[in-house]
Amino acid sequence: EVQLVESGGGSVQTGGSLRVSCAASGYPYSLSCMGWFRQADGKEREGVALINKNIDTQYADSVKGRFTISEGDAKNTLYLQMNNLKPEDSGMYYCAASVWGGSGCRLTGNMSFWGKGTLVNISS
Repeated sequence: EVQLVESGGGSVQTGGSLRVSCAASGYPYSLSCMGWFRQADGKEREGVALINKNIDTQYADSVKGRFTISEGDAKNTLYLQMNNLKPEDSGMYYCAASVWGGSGCRLTGNMSFWGKGTLVNISS
């Protein structure tokens, strides 16, 4: 079974930067759909950024120009570089993945595998 482990969360002040990382294990091939989602207290989970391998990269409007999603050199690793952070970026950040990409690989789509999350806190 695919396991996803996030790391790199923390606390920074408004305007600061953080990078969160995700490492997937348990699948011998490349995962075609990997992304980051977040959930703030009292709010629904939302898609932040996603890579639909060889097709496109997607960002939520609220993070465009500030966040960059990228793949690592190692297979099935994923990063999210977050710059100019705002208090509304606070929340639990989850790495998620699906084996297959294509039309179903969307920020609003269903992902097959989820990590346990890493906490990001932005203070004003």
